[in-house]
Amino acid sequence: MKAKPVATKRKTVRQDRADVAKKSSVKNVLVVDVGGTSVKILAIGQNQHRSFPSGPKLTPKRMVSEVKKLAADWTYEVVSIGYPGPVLRGRPVAEPYNLGRGWVGFDFAAAFGRPVKIVNDAAMQALGSYKGGKMLFLGLGTGLGTAMIVEGIVEPMELGHLPYKKGTYEDYVGRAGLERHGKKKWRRHVADVVARLIAALEPDDTVIGGGNVRKLEALPPHCRAGDNNNAFRGGFRLWEEENGLPHTGTRCKQQT
Repeated sequence: MKAKPVATKRKTVRQDRADVAKKSSVKNVLVVDVGGTSVKILAIGQNQHRSFPSGPKLTPKRMVSEVKKLAADWTYEVVSIGYPGPVLRGRPVAEPYNLGRGWVGFDFAAAFGRPVKIVNDAAMQALGSYKGGKMLFLGLGTGLGTAMIVEGIVEPMELGHLPYKKGTYEDYVGRAGLERHGKKKWRRHVADVVARLIAALEPDDTVIGGGNVRKLEALPPHCRAGDNNNAFRGGFRLWEEENGLPHTGTRCKQQT
């Protein structure tokens, strides 16, 4: 099957975002996708996301300040945040591995001056990728983001920190593993890790997303590719009431 031209892909992304905007029960949602290398934002009604670099010195206060500057000409009533770490009852419960300190206990709603919903970043992208049943989401990025959705209920997980070989899954399939082992070995590690997780969890559907999915020559068996833009779709879906998923609640476990 021939790949779609780039222009067609961009048009499809814009249409997808417009469709999500029509379905949302809240008129103006700002989605903030916090990653290890960049923070991306998109509001309903906008066709193009904006971003700025993150990194080990990014604190929550600075993140909010930069987002408010970047979105100064956008109108939004509520905010969704995809957070790169474990979340419990809508609050971060551990500091992120690749960012600055101060995220746990930070009052995001007060800082934004808007109602805020926070979920694990992998869970947000998973929510935007979900089509039904029991779905496993694996995000190949700075680390390894993992989440499952079962009949509409989102279950963020921290599988990337489980032991694997001489380290953890994340050490081998995250960005550090790609840089250390090279693309060829990294792809083999990805295939092995995906196969192990599918065998253990037995999902109906497996989505591989994150920025590094494009570095795979071929997807592992029984998998489909996700898209980073699905994080925005997931952020919009967090505020849906009647027209979204069967359930939009999340059950978030604290990292052990």
